[in-house]
Amino acid sequence: MRLLGWESQLLETGFLAIFLCPLWTLSQLPKRTPPSRIVIWGYRWLIFRIMLGAGLIKIRGDRCWRDLTCMDYHYETQPVPNPIAYYMHRSPGWFHQFETLFNHFIELVVPFFLFLGRRMCLSHGILQILFQVLLILSGNLSFLNWLTIVPSIACFDDASLSFLFSSKKGAVKPQVLEIQADEDAKGTDPLLPYGCYIRKVVNASFGVLIAFLSVPVVVNLLSSQQIMNTSFNSLRIVNTYGAFGSITKERTEVVIQGTSSLDPNNPAAIWEEYEFKCKPGDLNRRPCLISPYHYRLDWLMWFAAFQTYEQNEWIIHLAGKLLAEEREVLSLLAVNPFEGRSPPRWIRGEHFKYKFSQPGGKHAGNGKWWIRKRIGPYFPPVDLKGLRKFFKARNWPYRAQS
Repeated sequence: MRLLGWESQLLETGFLAIFLCPLWTLSQLPKRTPPSRIVIWGYRWLIFRIMLGAGLIKIRGDRCWRDLTCMDYHYETQPVPNPIAYYMHRSPGWFHQFETLFNHFIELVVPFFLFLGRRMCLSHGILQILFQVLLILSGNLSFLNWLTIVPSIACFDDASLSFLFSSKKGAVKPQVLEIQADEDAKGTDPLLPYGCYIRKVVNASFGVLIAFLSVPVVVNLLSSQQIMNTSFNSLRIVNTYGAFGSITKERTEVVIQGTSSLDPNNPAAIWEEYEFKCKPGDLNRRPCLISPYHYRLDWLMWFAAFQTYEQNEWIIHLAGKLLAEEREVLSLLAVNPFEGRSPPRWIRGEHFKYKFSQPGGKHAGNGKWWIRKRIGPYFPPVDLKGLRKFFKARNWPYRAQS
């Protein structure tokens, strides 16, 4: 199964969260004990790698990022466009160039603000969060951008966030609270020194582990053969990240069609289209708005569209499931054209080039958000009988039509 970049990021973010709350003492959870600075810097190190990795893979991966032209295509060709992307795509060329430059600034320059003192660190947090909000508004990138906001919060200290939690005038002085908490604890918890010692050992061990696992990640960042969204340890505790290292210049879609005709090669055969929940298909359907929700099958169809079905054999597996009308698979789709009647005898994949219609143009006047042109067949017509050997050879469960 393809593991997507934000899923590795979720694993790493969750691992850091384990150590964010103070370790218990031998008697109770200490009150108002601040999290370890090692963990806070673990989160800052995470956001640094996420952003710098994304910036470097762009500069190294696709010339359009260096020519400042990638945003001319991104809104239309991103995995699952939303309605705002439809209009952003039509922005003037100079604005797209500005967007690309701003992206480079955020990903290649701003990460180093983390190491330039408190004010610059706060600026880093503000800029990164605002940048993620812009990405959320302009595309359905699953929960990736929402998740990326989490380590950015570590850029803020108690003093900068105290206004959110204090009902009194003036800023809270966290260091005073910490001292008072320690003094209170000394009088009530005789085992406090042991608990503090354990916390120090755990935090130091945690820091050494993160530093050790970061070595191949740093080597990868510095390499001209940089790899994005991968891990060098099986638990995916410290990973390397990146996004849109290359931009597709044209959007292609695989459209799944079925027919009840006995002969799929009969010119009179009527082929009806399955509609996915969010990916482009029906030309009249408005692009969806689902972030932070994620339709995994729609994303996989986007990957498959600029590859071949031989590279994505799972799509033939999908065709077999549709022929057998398995409820679990049909629940992943928005429209089953054969619902309430006999299942299809044949399934095929057609390859189309999709483009946004022109706002206010003749296609938009007909209610069309997309226009498309057929490229050719993606995979030939298949039926359950013909797929039996294909399924058996791959040890896939085979189910005939019920």
